[in-house]
Amino acid sequence: MAWDFETDPEFQTELDWMRGFIDTEIIPIESLLEEKSRAEIAPVLEVLRDKVKARGLWGAFLDPALGGQGFGQLKLALMSEQIGRSMFSMLVFGVQAPDSGNMELMAHGATEEQKERWLWPNLRGEITSAFALTEPFNAGADPTKISTTAVRDGDEWVIDGHKWFITNASSADITLVFAETNPENRPHKHASIIVVPAGTPGMDVVRDVGTMSHPRPEFGRPGGHAEVIFRECRVPLDHMIGEPGDGFVLAQKRLGGGRIHHAMRWLGQAQRAFDIMCERAVSRESHGRLLAQHQMIQDYIALSHMEIESARLVCFQTAWKMDRYGAAKVRHELGMVKALVSKTVLAVLDRTIQVCGALGYSTDLPVESWYRGTRFGSIGDGPDELHKSVLARTLLKDHRPVQGWPTEHIPSRRAAAEAKWAELCAQAPS
Repeated sequence: MAWDFETDPEFQTELDWMRGFIDTEIIPIESLLEEKSRAEIAPVLEVLRDKVKARGLWGAFLDPALGGQGFGQLKLALMSEQIGRSMFSMLVFGVQAPDSGNMELMAHGATEEQKERWLWPNLRGEITSAFALTEPFNAGADPTKISTTAVRDGDEWVIDGHKWFITNASSADITLVFAETNPENRPHKHASIIVVPAGTPGMDVVRDVGTMSHPRPEFGRPGGHAEVIFRECRVPLDHMIGEPGDGFVLAQKRLGGGRIHHAMRWLGQAQRAFDIMCERAVSRESHGRLLAQHQMIQDYIALSHMEIESARLVCFQTAWKMDRYGAAKVRHELGMVKALVSKTVLAVLDRTIQVCGALGYSTDLPVESWYRGTRFGSIGDGPDELHKSVLARTLLKDHRPVQGWPTEHIPSRRAAAEAKWAELCAQAPS
């Protein structure tokens, strides 16, 4: 029986390097990044990326055959926890959403020519991508209801539709559009993935939508969430990834491991917030005592630590199972990870703000910004309610209804208990 909670020393060395690199090279410039333009950030980003590439840690989420490092989900989870200490680290390590998911999708579904055109440049960081799925008038959690269409006309696809909250659509070089091509095959084989390059006539990126995280967005800045309208947008037939109707299958390729990576990045953020809370608790006095000596604050600290550690173990176990059995076997557990951790990190962030008081609520500390940005986690990538529903339905499949009293009804079990007692007494030495 193998059961090990240790990271092998060789890989721990890499994690230690990541921690030191993020803490000394990335976190110190965080406060400046919002002030800098995309052009100003680019050369600094390239310097940092070169250091990561030299270490062999760039784009680690893909298998070696697909251009990645082949670390497996458990190691990627450990890496993601470190990357979560600063969300800018995702760009530095080449694992930023939605690019990472799009690359996974293209790695599984694209032709060799398509990979040369889009996947490898995306993996090298030379181009960026967006994924246009959600729509303003259809529930984002139910892609069977999408109304955007792609109709074949000669040697082109003609796309018409309205997309909403499309991350990076205003800055990406290509957008992977989820559109209906085979309405007769609803609900799960009617949609396809089609690549639309930036600037294609008929693709109108209307605006970047303001959010809790960025109430006043800057159009074209990476990280924005755009509203996009397609009006007779024409692209060649060879811009489809996979076959007509493959949209759902391909979309799932970009979600599995990504949920673990998201969750572990959130836990990395939660741990950093926890450290801020603890530092404040041992530094600030209130009513003649340190905050750390008040039982309410002790409860916040103990509860936060327990929640972070519990969530970490669930993530690691799910990653281990995914490495061993594949994503399809742990679908409900991937949803569990996402729903569990999205709540955990928000709870820890909220307690940190509370312990730090007005300072925590202010922009003088990064926690309020993290809270605003992370609040979307319970909504995005499928709302938590959906994941919990799938989890519950899966768990209930292992249970059968009974007629009459419950199985554990004590009076009904009395006769069997007395019979077992008599059997054991007969076996006992006299």
